[in-house]
Amino acid sequence: MSNLELGLLAFPCLLAMIFLRAPIGLAMLLVGVAGMWAVTGSPNIILSKFKTETFSTFASHSLSIVPIFLLMGHLAGLGGMSQALFKAAEAWLGHRKGGTAMAAVGACAGFGSICGSSVATAATMAQVALPELRRAGYSGGLSVATLAAGGTLGILIPPSVVLVIYATLTETNIAKLFLAAFVPGILAALGYMLVIALYVRIHPDSAGSLPRLPYRARFAALRKVWPVALIFVAVVGGIYTGIFNPTEGASVGALGTGLIAWTAGGLDWPRLKAALLATASGTAMIFLIVLGAGFFNAFLALTQMPQIVSQWIVGQGFGPWFVLVCILLIYLLLGCIMDSLSMILLTIPIFFPVMLALDFGMSPDLMAIWFGILVLIVVEVGMITPPVGMNLFVIHAIDRSTPMRDTYRAVMYFVLTDLARVVLLVAFPAITLFLVR
Repeated sequence: MSNLELGLLAFPCLLAMIFLRAPIGLAMLLVGVAGMWAVTGSPNIILSKFKTETFSTFASHSLSIVPIFLLMGHLAGLGGMSQALFKAAEAWLGHRKGGTAMAAVGACAGFGSICGSSVATAATMAQVALPELRRAGYSGGLSVATLAAGGTLGILIPPSVVLVIYATLTETNIAKLFLAAFVPGILAALGYMLVIALYVRIHPDSAGSLPRLPYRARFAALRKVWPVALIFVAVVGGIYTGIFNPTEGASVGALGTGLIAWTAGGLDWPRLKAALLATASGTAMIFLIVLGAGFFNAFLALTQMPQIVSQWIVGQGFGPWFVLVCILLIYLLLGCIMDSLSMILLTIPIFFPVMLALDFGMSPDLMAIWFGILVLIVVEVGMITPPVGMNLFVIHAIDRSTPMRDTYRAVMYFVLTDLARVVLLVAFPAITLFLVR
């Protein structure tokens, strides 16, 4: 069997292990090790790879930002920031038809700006907003779909753990990726609010409304979100003005979030210990996936499969836009069976060289940023696409009284607006890149 055939065979083997419910990191590690053994026939190369790859993964300065952002998200939840965001948005929008659901989306966007994880944003905001949505008379399907879709803003609005991993794989500037994600993130939040406005008019019985609050009460609720604004300005502003790099910015954000949580009375030793353990657990899971992807990608490099596939696609004379659409469709399909981080680590080493070989009329740096945002958005769609959207199951675990079929029917409205946004950003790259330029 040739090296190319081994490389092609690795993917069905990997998918088979995933369907058998093997952890994705372990599956990639085992397939990578077996593939390297088959190509080289030498255990010494594999042992050497274990030594170098393990150290480079766990001691990576670029990846040190991941546990810090995860910790910042946990501390933000302890500080009551998620509840303050939702209450402020609800005070301004709750009296409108569909306003409480729109407030949940706005709160998810705000919490995503200090979290960086889709699942964490969805789970945290569900605990805060789900009882309020039910109290306001919202149907279970719309409530779960809204929070699942809103949770995806956690990986789109900076900071984003998935963008950090993408930047590490493609050697792209993290700060520029964060900057490019702003406009698509705002468009996503506005698109979700538009979907809610349309949904409650198509299905009038699916939503209620709350009494209109006086402006004094609205501004009082708005003043309580100053910690979120302070952390966001300190972290993002410090990065873009060059005061500190992204890792230092994340550290400043985690420290500030912890101090705010402590002064608010939400941080004591047992809760801090629980937050540190949850951060360690989440980091270990991510780093295992990164380690497994390192071995799997090393095996693919030995087979030369990514280069051969890239050369074959270019040699066929396919247009660059046709290739891009095909890649995005593959991501949509993979999103139904895999989580976002696994998709990025598994596919970017194959697809990114293909994209670099094509001419989109922009520099390689700008192309890498634009492609990264497109991939992030399509991965985000996979988080809420039936039947295996991860965010849907996270919210459903909190609200088991809502049948999944009701959630599926409601969430498809959000999926359609996501697809429309992908088409818009593919057709007009300047929407993503004008802040970077």
